[in-house]
Amino acid sequence: MFVKKSSGPRIVTLDDGSILSVADLPQADTRWVASRKQVVVLAVSHGLISREDALRRYGLSDEEFDGWCQAVRRHGAAALKVTALQKYRQAQVD
Repeated sequence: MFVKKSSGPRIVTLDDGSILSVADLPQADTRWVASRKQVVVLAVSHGLISREDALRRYGLSDEEFDGWCQAVRRHGAAALKVTALQKYRQAQVD
């Protein structure tokens, strides 16, 4: 078996000390659940794959991916659950 060469790293260490590798990325035709969304967001934010590669590979729009990143940044992975849309994505009152 041959491994496709890539210009980026194959393994990154996350802030909590866990390791994320290319093998941990979801399949291109995946059913989106919160944990898989979080893996893609972490992979892009830690340089495992480029943003453009993630958008192309998973067929995501800029707005959809930005929404995932913003939800994780503001509220953590729980905000990526579809059942939590109303709870976490309401307008912020300052």
